[in-house]
Amino acid sequence: MNERQRLANLLRNCSKNLLLDQGMQAHGTVMKMGLGFDLMLSNDLIDMYSKCGRTGMACAVFDRMPERNVVSWTALMCGYLQNGNAKGSLSLFSKMGLSEIKPNEFTFSINLKASGFVGIAENGMQIHNMCTKSGFEWVTVVSNSILDMYTKCGRVSEAARMFNVMPVKNLITWNAMIAGYTLEGNGERALLLFRKMQGMGEVPDEYTITSTLKACSGLGAIRQGSQIHSSLITRGFLCSVRTMIAGALVDLYVKCSHLTEAQRIFDQIEQKNLVSWSALILGYAQECNLLQAMDLFRQLRVSIQHQVDGFVLSSLMGVFADFALVEQGKQMHAFTIKIPSGLDISVTNSILDMYLKCGLTDEAEKLFNETPVRNVISWTIMITGYGKHGLGRKSIRLFHQMQSEDIEPDGVTYLAVLSACSHSGLVEECQEYFSRLCHDRRIKRNVEHYACMVDLLGRAGRLKEAKNLIDSMPLKPNVGIWQTLLSACKVHGDLEIGREVGETLLRLDGDNPVNYVMLSNIYAEAGYWKECERLRKLFNMKGLKKEAGRSWVEIDKEVHFFYNRDETHPLTEKIHQKLKEMEQRIKSEIGYVHGVRFALHDVEEESKEESLRVHSEKLAIGLALVCGEVEKGHKTIRVFKNLRVCGDCHAFIKGLSKVLKVVFLVRDANRFHKFENGLCSCGDYW
Repeated sequence: MNERQRLANLLRNCSKNLLLDQGMQAHGTVMKMGLGFDLMLSNDLIDMYSKCGRTGMACAVFDRMPERNVVSWTALMCGYLQNGNAKGSLSLFSKMGLSEIKPNEFTFSINLKASGFVGIAENGMQIHNMCTKSGFEWVTVVSNSILDMYTKCGRVSEAARMFNVMPVKNLITWNAMIAGYTLEGNGERALLLFRKMQGMGEVPDEYTITSTLKACSGLGAIRQGSQIHSSLITRGFLCSVRTMIAGALVDLYVKCSHLTEAQRIFDQIEQKNLVSWSALILGYAQECNLLQAMDLFRQLRVSIQHQVDGFVLSSLMGVFADFALVEQGKQMHAFTIKIPSGLDISVTNSILDMYLKCGLTDEAEKLFNETPVRNVISWTIMITGYGKHGLGRKSIRLFHQMQSEDIEPDGVTYLAVLSACSHSGLVEECQEYFSRLCHDRRIKRNVEHYACMVDLLGRAGRLKEAKNLIDSMPLKPNVGIWQTLLSACKVHGDLEIGREVGETLLRLDGDNPVNYVMLSNIYAEAGYWKECERLRKLFNMKGLKKEAGRSWVEIDKEVHFFYNRDETHPLTEKIHQKLKEMEQRIKSEIGYVHGVRFALHDVEEESKEESLRVHSEKLAIGLALVCGEVEKGHKTIRVFKNLRVCGDCHAFIKGLSKVLKVVFLVRDANRFHKFENGLCSCGDYW
């Protein structure tokens, strides 16, 4: 073996085993021996430096080469792609087109992958066209890369067309197509393909199983997922060492609310990854088992194998935000300050969102002002948060400040500012921003933008104008926008438009209990009892059930949940007694009278005062009063509800804020209500 070949073998060994220091020594030897311009050795040097993550040095070797072949170009492209610089690979591919060197199947494959990585389908389609003209389209490695590129760019229909005409399919082909359907959210097609490939004798591997289990998770298909799990056990797959599959199984059982099985698999995994940790933690949190979720999170924090990443932090913060868990959210914020991933903008944004959803606008504002780097999401979260608190003017100021700092609003930002104006009844301002949106060609309007205008007009009592806007808008109205108008009809007692809109909703969304409830309330307010009875019969005949109202309150770092008519709390008797006392006090001091008609928000027969006393938000407030939150000096009591606050509870809490001289901050499904001195920030329109 001559010295040249020995050096080539040495460089290839360094490349394979990532031995950078030895590779650099070999490079020195190459130069000393006068072989610096040798084509084969230069190609090996490019490959070695690329594999060791030194693309700059690989590029330096490439630039000094007096002669290059297809291997030289392809090796550097591969280096760029492997080191996360897909655009660098595509740029080099473009330069190669100006040379006399023709790409081979590997050159095409690498740059199709690069196109998929950057998500620019047009680049990939141009390369696909070149493959067709040069006869490489049906070379398996190339056709697989074309298919994968289309799925990565969200062009799954083009990928499917490619898949259907491919003369040769291997396991990689099937995996790419199944993963594409799963990524698109088309789990049914993914499962169909999974069965078809096995019927054709193809044996699924770890990637196939993982993608298919993700498809089952997306569908909530526990039966199919369990069958795959059983087949894995039969085939001798050890989930304890197959980390990818185990993580997908944990996620499946979590998404299907089978937490016991998810925990069992999690416990078996020898090398747990962040996917399985985060899936199980979020699963417990979403099932309201917050103690178990936090215990798992503490275990993850002390695990020496893992550094908690931004995704886990943001996801957990999202749970705390949704459940308005103030203390846990503050603890997590303190923790993020101590770790590198806590600096991720996604984590900062999730903390902002948590503070705003917990009603802590001052803390959110302080964090926002101290954040060195803010993106459009950061601004949008703040604008949305202020809007939900009825601080429309602040939202508008922030919207202008954002643009003055050269941050361009997107469609979601416009939705946030329109919603903020709507919540605060800022008619002229809302119309101005809606007009701007309509003239901004960069942003695509959607139904939700129009719904903000409908809500605003409805609030102002301009119901015919709101209906005309829906009828004339260039988009197909959805259920949500009709519900917005129906809600306005109820507030203003407009039976004529309410009846028309209600019947439209029953045609469009006849299995949604909310539509029956809202229309029934409009008829009841007008005294149309026969129509109420007709709706009640239709509701019962369809077997519909209204979503249960649930409220919660945090006392001494413990969260207490209540449902309507809930009697499971150990202090139930004291809570009822306290609520009766408060009712008597409000009646005597300010003349509060039970709004019996508000019992009609529930289609079931609830019309007595007693039924109103056991609404979940009142029970939560009752507990806070029983536990002496006022006596402890807490001037603000925070309560959270999953549905809209009913009219009677709204009136009751207003009265309570006046007689107790306490602020009640109530977050419902629509917005925040700040009850203070007998008034509410919503202006009695929500």
